[in-house]
Amino acid sequence: MKAVYFAWVRERIGKPEEELELPPEVATVGDMMAWLSRRDEGYAQAFDQPATIRAAIDHVHARHDASVREAREIAFFPPMTGG
Repeated sequence: MKAVYFAWVRERIGKPEEELELPPEVATVGDMMAWLSRRDEGYAQAFDQPATIRAAIDHVHARHDASVREAREIAFFPPMTGG
């Protein structure tokens, strides 16, 4: 599965995207954010307030309880504002 990171999520992690193989216990977007936050300090900073992170599964906005089991791509980004 491809994980794509935008805006300050990307800045804190230090990369725009990566291919991941999720462990079996990662079933939802929220599980994935928790798992990613344990990878290293950059991920921990990016996902330290998960309620502020938005996600999209295969280009469709998704809630944190959405399943990631069949996803090809998951994108993570902060809330966006107009302007």
